[in-house]
Amino acid sequence: MSTGPYEGTPQLTDEQLAVVGLPADAPLLVTAGAGAGKTHTLVRRVEALVSDEGLTTGDILVLTFSRAAVRELRARLSLYGGRARHVRVTTFDSWALDILTEDAGDVDWRSRPFDERIREATKVIADERTAPEWLDELRHIVIDEVQDLVGDRRELVEVLLEAYDCGFTIVGDPAQAIYGFQVAAPEEREIETNRFFDWLRNFFVDDLIELALTRNFRARTDEARAALRFEGAVRGCVTFAEADRIHDELRTELAARLDFGDITVPFIRESLLDASIPTAVLCRTNGEALLISEWLHGLGVPHQLRRAAQNRAVPAWLNDLAHVDPGALSLTRQRFDDVHPSLQGVTEKLDRERMWRVLLACARDRAGQSIDLSRLRDALAAGRLPDELTAQPPHPLVISTFHRAKGLEFDRVLVVDPGRIDTSEVSLGVDAADRVRALYVAMTRAREEIYRLDLPERVRPDHKGLRLIRKDKRTGRWARFGFQHWKRSGMEILGGDIHVRQPAVGRGREDDAVALQNYLRSEVSSGDPVELVRIDEVPADHDGRTGPGYVLRHEHREIGVASEAFRVDLYRHLQQSRTFLPRNWPQRLTGLRIDVIETVAGERAAGRQVGLGDLGMWLAPRPTGLGRFEYDPTDKD
Repeated sequence: MSTGPYEGTPQLTDEQLAVVGLPADAPLLVTAGAGAGKTHTLVRRVEALVSDEGLTTGDILVLTFSRAAVRELRARLSLYGGRARHVRVTTFDSWALDILTEDAGDVDWRSRPFDERIREATKVIADERTAPEWLDELRHIVIDEVQDLVGDRRELVEVLLEAYDCGFTIVGDPAQAIYGFQVAAPEEREIETNRFFDWLRNFFVDDLIELALTRNFRARTDEARAALRFEGAVRGCVTFAEADRIHDELRTELAARLDFGDITVPFIRESLLDASIPTAVLCRTNGEALLISEWLHGLGVPHQLRRAAQNRAVPAWLNDLAHVDPGALSLTRQRFDDVHPSLQGVTEKLDRERMWRVLLACARDRAGQSIDLSRLRDALAAGRLPDELTAQPPHPLVISTFHRAKGLEFDRVLVVDPGRIDTSEVSLGVDAADRVRALYVAMTRAREEIYRLDLPERVRPDHKGLRLIRKDKRTGRWARFGFQHWKRSGMEILGGDIHVRQPAVGRGREDDAVALQNYLRSEVSSGDPVELVRIDEVPADHDGRTGPGYVLRHEHREIGVASEAFRVDLYRHLQQSRTFLPRNWPQRLTGLRIDVIETVAGERAAGRQVGLGDLGMWLAPRPTGLGRFEYDPTDKD
C-alpha cells in the first residue's frame, strides 16, 4: 500500500489497515467509537481508493452530516496533498441542493427549507428518468456520521445505495447518535434509533462487511477515559428505564470528577484564562450556555459562545479583501498575494494557498484565473460561501451545548451536571436515550482533564422550583420569564436580528456610513457590551404584529438597526394571547455582547448611495446574548 504524502503521520493500527485496504467495490460498515481516529482512517481510505484502487476523484463521493466534519475532512485531504485532495466532500444538505439545482427548472431551491430539499432530491434520485447521469459514474461512496441519519436524510441515503451498485464505506457510532429530536413526530422518533444500521444489515445481508475501530487516540489520561467504559451500555440503551439508569450512572461518574472550583476566586479564574490549555465548558441547553456566557463576561473572562452549525457568519476580512481596490471588478492572484499578509482575523488553518483555492472555487471569473468580485458578492448573498470561510475561529475557551461540541476535542473540559431526566419533559424512551448519548458525548471530549462545574444559583435556569429561563414556544427563542405567568423579562438575540439589506448610517446622516464602517472595523470587537435601544420614530404596528424599532448601541454610538425578524418575534413574545395587543415595550435590551463583526450582502444601490461602492458588500455587527428588558420608569406598566 502506498504511503506517499502520509509519511510522518501516525502509523495505522491493524484495525485501521483493515478498513483502508479493502477493495473499492466492498460494502463496508465501520463502527468507530469516540476518539478512535475515524477522520484519519477515512482520509487514508480515500487516498487508497485513488492511489491503490485506481479510482479517479470523480468516482468518489464523500457525504457527512455536519459542516464541521466537512471542513475537517477537506483540511486533512488538502494538508496531505495527493490526488485525493480533489475528492468531493459535502454535507447531505448541500449535495441534495446540487441535485435539485441541476434539475431545477424554474424553482429557487435555495429559498426552500432543508427538509423539503432532502425529500425532493430523494424523488429525483429514485427516478432513473430524472437522476443526474453522473451518478452512474460513482464507484465508491463514503458516508460519515451515519448515526445521525434520521428521517428524510436516512431515506435519501437508502435510496442512493439501493439505486446505484457501487462500493461504500459507512462510518458511525450509535453511542453518539444525538439528533433524533429532528424527527418531530413522537411515534416516528421512537423507531428511528439505529434504524439505518438495521436497514443496512438487512439490505446487504449476504455482502456487508462489518469492522470496528476500538482504540481511543483522544484520551491521554485515566480521567479523560473514565466515561469510555459506558460505551456499550450507551449504544444499547433503548427503554426509558435503561436510559434513566445509565444517565444516573454517567452523572455519578461526573460527580466523582474534581469540582473545578469557584470561578469568582481570582486564582481559579486565572487557571481558566490560561490560553495554553484549550478548554470547553459544556452544558445541556443553549439557555444554560447563554447564562454561563453572561456570567463569565461579568467576571471578565473572554470566551467564545459556540453557534449552531446553520448560524454562519462571514468574517470581516472578506469585505476588506473585496474592497482593497475600490471600483475593481476582479482580484488577481498577484494582488491577492500582496494583500493577504495585511488581512486581520484570518485563522491559521486557512493559509494563503488554501484561501485562494477556496475563493476561486466559488467565484472564479470566466478565464478561471481571477476572483470575480460580483460573483463573490452573489455567493455571499445566497449563502453559498464554503464552510472554510464561515467557521468560527479557534478560541482557548469555548462555551457550548453537548450537541454543538460533538466532533470537537479539548485538552480540558468542564461539564455542567444536566440533572436527572425530568419526566415532565421527557416521556419516551428514545428521547431519554438521546439525553444519555448527549451526556456521553460531553464526557468524551477531553484529551487530558475533565472536571465537574457547579454553577451558582443565579446562573441556573431554575429558581425556587420554577424554570425561569426556557424556550418561548411562540418564537423558538430562549427567554426570561417571571414568577407570574404573564411576566416577560428578556429574550435571546439571534443572528439575523440586525438589518443588513442597507448599510447602517447615523439617523438622518447618510454621509456617516463610511465613518461607521471604519468604526466597526477598528473600534468594535467580539465580546464588547452593546444594547438595543427603542426608537420612538418607529412605532409598533399592531396590524402587522410588529414591535417598535430599535437601534444597536455600542458605547454611545449607534451601529445597527434591529431587523423586522427581531421586531416580529418581540411582538409575539410579549403577546399574552392571540387577541392581546402589547402596549408596554422595553426601552432597552441589555446584557448583549458582540459576537462578531461580519461581512454581509445587501442592496447594491443602497451601498452606492452612501459611498460604499457598487459591490453591495459591507460590515455589520452581530450581537448575541440573553437580553434583559429594561423599561423607562415613565412608561405605564
